[in-house]
Amino acid sequence: MRRFVACGILIASVVALAADSPQPHRDAFAANKALGRGMNLGNALEAPEEGAWGVRVKPEYFTAIKQAGFQTVRLPVKWSAHAESKPPYTLDPQFADRVDRAVDQALANGLNIVVDLHHYSEMDANPDEHLRRLVGLWKQIAARYNDRPVGVYFELLNEPHGKLTNVKWNAAIPQVLAAVRETNPTRPVIVGPETWNAISALDKLELPATDRRLIVTVHYYDPYEFTHQGAPWDRAAVKWKGRKWGGTAEERAAVTKQLERAAAWAKAHDRPIFLGEFGAYHVADAESRARWTAFVAREAERLDFSWAYWEFCSGFGAYDAKTEKWLPGLKTALIPQ
Repeated sequence: MRRFVACGILIASVVALAADSPQPHRDAFAANKALGRGMNLGNALEAPEEGAWGVRVKPEYFTAIKQAGFQTVRLPVKWSAHAESKPPYTLDPQFADRVDRAVDQALANGLNIVVDLHHYSEMDANPDEHLRRLVGLWKQIAARYNDRPVGVYFELLNEPHGKLTNVKWNAAIPQVLAAVRETNPTRPVIVGPETWNAISALDKLELPATDRRLIVTVHYYDPYEFTHQGAPWDRAAVKWKGRKWGGTAEERAAVTKQLERAAAWAKAHDRPIFLGEFGAYHVADAESRARWTAFVAREAERLDFSWAYWEFCSGFGAYDAKTEKWLPGLKTALIPQ
């Protein structure tokens, strides 16, 4: 999240996720299909400290997500805040254990989990200095989970932007990926373009041609003035309050055009697409939020994208942690009855 401060297939997927050892032979398209419909457990482990943004990951959240009908949890993690600044950039063992528990809880509930390296702001601000540290972090993360089942996916870096330009990010990808492949040669790895994983930046993304275990992620929050109205981290957002999304032909066409642009890139490059984030902030009216969310999700599915909604129970949330209930409009928008 951008923050400016049919039965046989199902059974086979469950069996694979329950296995005690990795199932290494799924190609990227099969792995992406298995991701299916997902939920971001955001504003928790990617905060400076868990709970600082009002969310702590609880075991019952994984159960609720599974029972609602989702297949995947995307887990944003601010690994960079819990590791030494000098080589070998050792991870804080207590924090790493905390992430382990979340991974285990997802797997115990029959969910895939995307372990996402999130909010490494120093990498965006000074990539030349921090690339070695990013590589060092992934060496440890990858080795830590190399014996986990195929339902554990890695995402190299959330929303590269700033001074981490497309040129620098394209040059960094093979180095970071090599750190993962040392211990996880066939693990599904998710990677997206710079400019906040924008669809418009896909044409500038360069991936190692020989690595066919890659899933490409994009994020979608258009129209931004609707999805981010009232968001406190954007000074202009207060001016957008009251924006609605009625699902007019023009509004739908704008969404379809953007998502089809990603689909065309995917076809041309023979890569699957994971819509890793999309959502509308809670200040928007409930009907518009549900209408927009449902349309984006169904269009993504029509185009064979997997997806993960942003996010579970915070500002964009589909679940009310206080009442322990799903918001009915959003739940139905995401998982139609």
